[in-house]
Amino acid sequence: MLIGLILALIAGSLVSLQNIFNSKVNEHTGSWSTTTLVLGMGFIASLLMGLLMEGKNMFTLQHMQPWYWFSGMIGVGVVICLVQATRLLGPTYAISIVLTSQLGFALLWDSLGWLGLTKVPFSFNQLIGVLIIVGGILVFKLGGAREPKSDSSTGKRQQALNLK
Repeated sequence: MLIGLILALIAGSLVSLQNIFNSKVNEHTGSWSTTTLVLGMGFIASLLMGLLMEGKNMFTLQHMQPWYWFSGMIGVGVVICLVQATRLLGPTYAISIVLTSQLGFALLWDSLGWLGLTKVPFSFNQLIGVLIIVGGILVFKLGGAREPKSDSSTGKRQQALNLK
């Protein structure tokens, strides 16, 4: 379990880091160029690592449902939406919403046993946990810092500088 927790923490930090990098790439190119670059480089890296670690066995795909092949297309939606959300909302706010959405939908799919998942009984505590996270995001976004009050002499000096 400890290894799972460590891997999940690493994944979370890498998703945030990747999102920032993707946003910076998007400033210099378009969304589709960014998505192509991100997923293309990911393909090359995962292909090389897969061949190195698993060899030809990585191409043995037995007993897989046909709809699982669409996961790569879902990745396109993920990258496009994350890049645009980061551009419009900023990294912290966008990732907070993404993670909350992930948690909420994972709870839904687990509880209903959809997509071949083992059905996990829904509990009120799980719902409360998700709602607390949503509340934290609202506090984060809506409870922003107030702008400092300027004294009249500073304001007058600034106005004088603007007139020059």
